[in-house]
Amino acid sequence: MLQKDLEKKLIEMATKAKERSYSPYSNFAVGAALLTEDGEIFLGTNIENSSFGLTICAERSAIFSAVSSGKRKFKAIAIIGSQDDPTPPCGACRQVMAEFGDFDVILVGKEKIIRTSVSELLPLQFKLNEDE
Repeated sequence: MLQKDLEKKLIEMATKAKERSYSPYSNFAVGAALLTEDGEIFLGTNIENSSFGLTICAERSAIFSAVSSGKRKFKAIAIIGSQDDPTPPCGACRQVMAEFGDFDVILVGKEKIIRTSVSELLPLQFKLNEDE
């Protein structure tokens, strides 16, 4: 479980990332702030494309940025969408998150926060090798 001040910082940063969303087709902005084990924070936002299959979610955007910078161990991710209720990650994002272990997931709504984990969101995740 994250310290309250660190959780608050992640939520604030995810909110700022949401403001950078490129979502002209759905008008559904999402921001994510990903905390690495060594304390670095990577931001992600959803980026849509007129060829919808090429769209990327905020969660994967943050994870891909972190991995591109050499980070592979994560402590937590905060996710905030543009609706009042907390926005859970899609199935593809859950699988990508699971690739990098079990870490805290903070789903932020206007008046409600859900604290969960990758393993709770995706209990039967796909693994190429069973010994992983």
